[in-house]
Amino acid sequence: MTDIAQTVGNTDIMTDGDESHQQYLTFILAGEEYGVDILRVQEIKGWDTVTQIPNTPEYIRGVINLRGTIVPIIDMRVRFGLEDLGYGPTTVVIVLKVNSDDKSRIMGIVVDGVSDVYNMPDEEIKPSPDFGSAVDTDFVKGLATVNEKMVIVLDIDHMCNSDELSNIDSATN
Repeated sequence: MTDIAQTVGNTDIMTDGDESHQQYLTFILAGEEYGVDILRVQEIKGWDTVTQIPNTPEYIRGVINLRGTIVPIIDMRVRFGLEDLGYGPTTVVIVLKVNSDDKSRIMGIVVDGVSDVYNMPDEEIKPSPDFGSAVDTDFVKGLATVNEKMVIVLDIDHMCNSDELSNIDSATN
């Protein structure tokens, strides 16, 4: 079996193809820890200015040119309805590969800071509780407890393929 090594931030990670465990890059938003599949992470960048696109939802901060690719940038605080605290020295953009029905695209998410990389067994990720129609948990893949803390694992494909985001493709092409 071949090992694949990647570096995210200052953390070296190893994957051995074991499908029952996945590695998640975690980040902080308003004191909560969220995780995304590490294999979707293309790069982590410090916050920089963006080019705003008119008539986009408030949580779309704009786009950046990343080595010739136009990358939409989503502010996760605004997307999740959290208080907008402005950007600080730990604010980063996590550049992700997002899959939709027939293609993949690159998108960036603005978060308060990167936390860690965790190896989580699939059986440890529990489904999100059903809050009824009052709370939209469609973006939550599940919840996991890691080192005595709760990590909210996000379904990045679902979150970044909503109807509003689909309209960005036509605005940036």
